[in-house]
Amino acid sequence: MAMFKKKHLAKILSNLEGFDKPKVELEQYETPGDVAAELLWTADMKGKIKNRTVADLGCGTGILSIGCALLGAKKVYAVDIDREAITIAKRNAVKMGCSDNIDFFEMDVSGFDIKVDTVVMNPPFGCQSRNADRPFLQKSFEISNDVFSLHLAKEEVERFLKRYSEELGFRAHFIKKVKMEIPAKFFFHKKRIDRIDVNIIHFERIKDV
Repeated sequence: MAMFKKKHLAKILSNLEGFDKPKVELEQYETPGDVAAELLWTADMKGKIKNRTVADLGCGTGILSIGCALLGAKKVYAVDIDREAITIAKRNAVKMGCSDNIDFFEMDVSGFDIKVDTVVMNPPFGCQSRNADRPFLQKSFEISNDVFSLHLAKEEVERFLKRYSEELGFRAHFIKKVKMEIPAKFFFHKKRIDRIDVNIIHFERIKDV
């Protein structure tokens, strides 16, 4: 796979096909290309993407999975419960010439049980269903030692993530706060584009001394 500069990667990911009819109950928003590139670049600079096996839990239309493949991941497992999302993700992977590096799983993330080097994900923020991100965190901690994830940058969320990850043997490193643009897609959206603060977090398994 070719090597990319972060800005180039962001541009490529921004041009991928998004959701056709996003489902509000699944909190289906596309991860913006610049935010996806920032998360993936962070993980790759730590040696966690290139030549690694990676799982993208709740892959949606495949932006993180494809980014990992383009950065040289050995194998990517893209997992999503929604058939329509998986169909779009597969089209995007074919378009980018990296479908051979990605295996797609149409299933609930709780049923995925392949151990991987790294997990990348943009889980539901829990705006529609409280604690919607918890099954994603729990599964990611079961299958990997390194998890790179996006979460709302709010004090109560940060406190929960620190406590919950420590209970499961992980340490939360808050890498960077970024602005995420959420375009109006659902009936309850009041603004054409909403800008929210999200944290890029590296959850790392606490090694026994």
